[in-house]
Amino acid sequence: MGTFGKRLKEARKAMGYSQERLGIDAGIEPASASARMNQYEKGVHEPGIKTVQQIATVLNLPAAYFYCDDDDAAHLLATFHSLDEQDRKKVIDMVERIAIGT
Repeated sequence: MGTFGKRLKEARKAMGYSQERLGIDAGIEPASASARMNQYEKGVHEPGIKTVQQIATVLNLPAAYFYCDDDDAAHLLATFHSLDEQDRKKVIDMVERIAIGT
C-alpha cells in the first residue's frame, strides 16, 4: 500500500465511512464504488485529481493530505484545513515567527 492508499484508508476509517459509502458520496457510480475505493486503498489504481478532490471534500481534508508521506506534516495539513480563515492566519503568523526566530 502506497502513501495515497494508506492516507485514504486511515481517513475513511477515522470518519466512519465504508468504502462503498465514501465512493458513492464522492460521486462514484454506486455499482463500482466499493471496488474502486478498495483498489485505491490497496494501490492497484490511483484516482484522477478530480476524484481525489471529491474524496477530500467528503472527508473534509485537503487533497494534498493524501500525498503527504510524512505523518507529522499530514497531521498538520489536516488540522490546518479544519481551521477557519482567522485561525489559519494566526497559525501562519506564529509559524513564520518561529521560523525566523523571533
